[in-house]
Amino acid sequence: MPSKASGGKDLETLFVDQLKDIYYAEKKILKTLPKLAKAAQSQELSAAFEKHRMETEGQLERLEKIFDQIDKPARGKTCPAIDGILEEGSEILEEYKGMPALDAGLVGAAQAVEHYEIARYGTLIAWAEQLGMKDALPLLRETLEEESATDEALTALGENDANERALQAA
Repeated sequence: MPSKASGGKDLETLFVDQLKDIYYAEKKILKTLPKLAKAAQSQELSAAFEKHRMETEGQLERLEKIFDQIDKPARGKTCPAIDGILEEGSEILEEYKGMPALDAGLVGAAQAVEHYEIARYGTLIAWAEQLGMKDALPLLRETLEEESATDEALTALGENDANERALQAA
């Protein structure tokens, strides 16, 4: 392990900070998904948000296991990035409510969230590998696979339905 001569700010500390960040983000996302499911105009998009809500519950459980593995309390750390991304989604929800472009906007907003999560989990995986956290790796990889699959499903919903409906209404 690297020395902590720099005041304890080593890769392990950075890993824990980012774990807290994504834990906070997942909790915020979990609160937001029911609103998106309710607001979505298409049944398919609503069902996708509901499916991801259930997955997010499992993702939080996996993060809590990792916190247990490293003997740290499962606690979030305010994440301005996810707060901003979710705020943008709320603006779309308000500004396009009842409009044909709403679902296209919701898909785009949800993909911004997924891309943030994909970036965070990819980084956590790389750091866990460096730190020899073998027990954390399958948990992080499972979540990354779910986030990537959700992103692909959202792309399909946008391309095959929501974007077309928004375009035809122009």
